[in-house]
Amino acid sequence: MPAPADDTVIIHGAVPPRDILMRFIADNPDKASKREISKAFGLKGETRVELKALLRELEEEGMLEKKRKSLVRPGALPPVTVLDITTRDKDGELIGRPAEWPEDAGVAPAVAIRQSSVGKAKGKTPVGGLGDRVLAKIFPSKDRAGPAYTARIVKVLDRKRNNNAALGVFRASPDGGGRIMPIEKRGEELQVDAGHEGQAQDGDLVEVEIARLGRFGLPRAQVKSIIGSVATEKAISMIAIHAHGIPYIFPDSVIREAEAAGPATMSHREDWRSLPLITIDPADAKDHDDAVHAEPDPSPENPGGVIVTVAIADVSWYVRPKSALDQEALKRGNSVYFPDRVVPMLPERISNELCSLKQGVDRPALAVRMRFSKEGRKAGHTFHRIMMKSAAKLSYQQAQAAIDGNPDDQTGPLLEPILKPLWDAYRILTRGRDRRQPLELNMPERKIILKPDGTVDRVFVPDRLDAHKLIEEMMIQANVAAAETLEIKRQPLVYRVHDAPSLAKQESLREFLATLDLSLVKGGNLRSNHFNGILSKAEGQPYETMVNEMVLRSQSQAIYSPENIGHFGLNLMKYAHFTSPIRRYADLIVHRALVGTLGLGEGGITPAEEAALNDIAAEISTFERRAMAAERDTVDRLIAHHLSGRVNEEFDGRISGVTKSGLFVTLPAYGADGFVPISTLGRDYFIYDEAHQALSGEKTGLGYRLGDPVRVKLVEAVPLAGALRFEMLSEGRKMPTATRSFHKSGRRDRSGARKMPGTRPARGSR
Repeated sequence: MPAPADDTVIIHGAVPPRDILMRFIADNPDKASKREISKAFGLKGETRVELKALLRELEEEGMLEKKRKSLVRPGALPPVTVLDITTRDKDGELIGRPAEWPEDAGVAPAVAIRQSSVGKAKGKTPVGGLGDRVLAKIFPSKDRAGPAYTARIVKVLDRKRNNNAALGVFRASPDGGGRIMPIEKRGEELQVDAGHEGQAQDGDLVEVEIARLGRFGLPRAQVKSIIGSVATEKAISMIAIHAHGIPYIFPDSVIREAEAAGPATMSHREDWRSLPLITIDPADAKDHDDAVHAEPDPSPENPGGVIVTVAIADVSWYVRPKSALDQEALKRGNSVYFPDRVVPMLPERISNELCSLKQGVDRPALAVRMRFSKEGRKAGHTFHRIMMKSAAKLSYQQAQAAIDGNPDDQTGPLLEPILKPLWDAYRILTRGRDRRQPLELNMPERKIILKPDGTVDRVFVPDRLDAHKLIEEMMIQANVAAAETLEIKRQPLVYRVHDAPSLAKQESLREFLATLDLSLVKGGNLRSNHFNGILSKAEGQPYETMVNEMVLRSQSQAIYSPENIGHFGLNLMKYAHFTSPIRRYADLIVHRALVGTLGLGEGGITPAEEAALNDIAAEISTFERRAMAAERDTVDRLIAHHLSGRVNEEFDGRISGVTKSGLFVTLPAYGADGFVPISTLGRDYFIYDEAHQALSGEKTGLGYRLGDPVRVKLVEAVPLAGALRFEMLSEGRKMPTATRSFHKSGRRDRSGARKMPGTRPARGSR
């Protein structure tokens, strides 16, 4: 009999509760016929009749549908499916999608292909590759951070493999043909023979197929398609868009649907247009999806307390389930922000017009009104579907200047009635935040300012203002309120979850901190405040940046999931993204869930969406990582292009990564990362010490450690790949005694050979 994941008691021979039955069907797609379900739960006679009635009821509610002889969740994959292998993930693992998928069912779910060469009685498991069509056995995935399904290939149906496809920039030769310059840091040049360049012109970004890998000379390639010229404006971000497969052109059906949309009605709405809600955003923001207001709580039961109102654009009114707009939004998952452009999740007609909370214009919104005590404890909250009219559009700098005593013509009249009550509320919320103690990393983010031609003008670290913190904390509280309301209503939703660091990462961090005489508590009850204690001790020390880096790397990846495990970094038990439905699909799902469960009118979540939440969460988590990688690659390319004219110049840097093959060095003035190969460090034999995050000479004991300030010379810049290579100018410093003894005693395996620890831990994000 299947074991429940919670404390639910299952009686063998009795029809299981609905949630247990749905979980069994999801986890056992190959045992989801009525006969198999009856067998699994020991049902006979009348109980089988009860099961049949329950299954029919779930079908009528849209929670299940029949495929052949089995029952599956709507949108779920059958136990055996034909897949097209379309791409690889960041770890090189193959990803497939169903070969047939209904257009009205949204984006087809991703499936991680588990390859194996383990022999069976009748031979080895078939091995697939990119472009292949395969018959595969489907299994629910247990990895929250990846696709919702895994698969084992049963049979390769059609091999259309194109493992040799690549992107690059064509550089023409005078006598025909040319070369393909790589756009990946580890890529290599390719030779295009005359007649194989097609219509490509010098400087075109092209897709090629590697035609021949000879023993001598460069690999040969043939141009298959032309994407566009890299000499045009915004070309750098276009490389990342194509390299990561980000959809950036809206289909005609989506544009037509957006253009046909009209103003929202007052149906099921409260009229809040007289409430002076205001937006506070970056100065260059084009869409405004959140507005705030605060006032003292008049209730005598809450002396000194405040009422904070957060209003969020009502995107769910315009983007309905299974519409063309909805399918495209799910396909994108989120907006992608580059220094020179934005690839939006929704067309501008929706994001920048109908759903943007413009000053002085009626706009539909979902609002949450929250009451806080003077100690910063929430006393209650309510959700409302409203019509609002923003009283002002302010930038962070404007609002902060007004509070600091320098109001302008716009903020002057707003200071007493609107801005000061907001800051009073923020001070109260800060008391609650201080008590909660979320993870407080000090990792300043750099902003790139571009010239009109799309090249880098300057790189700087913007000031972190109280205005930023005010909006951030009010949005966090609104997100918490959304999750709490939906949990109380037992409404399925997509949470934003952040797991605690894995035991392996904890131990790795603990070893590193010990080298600085800092200690991290052991045990299973590690909380964010334990990390804050470490960060506080490192503040002002030479190794402060290094400790912040290592704590960040120890963290897990924040993802979306219908299963709640809390948010470790924010130190919250219930958290869901609610405040940015214009740019995140997760927030749109939460809006629909609130509309549906609270009876707020049209646009609520559907049973089919509820059944597909696992797939949706896996998809949008994947798309979020895709966007982050594309944004990071674009910044790397822009900075490399900016520095390409400064080869052989010297720079002040800081060691930001240590690996067995060399050192990563960051130039703080530019936010650029480059590499120093270990072979260029000197004549000594350098050994990698993972615990100390150091490379040190076996003979001299001199070396380099994470966080060390260094002087480097730029010896190579490859703008299209975003790659920089440095030469180390600073002499190594004396390594700690523990590191030197590591060289002498070594960590030896059974054969007596010294073991070399692994490479730098992967960077996590919140």
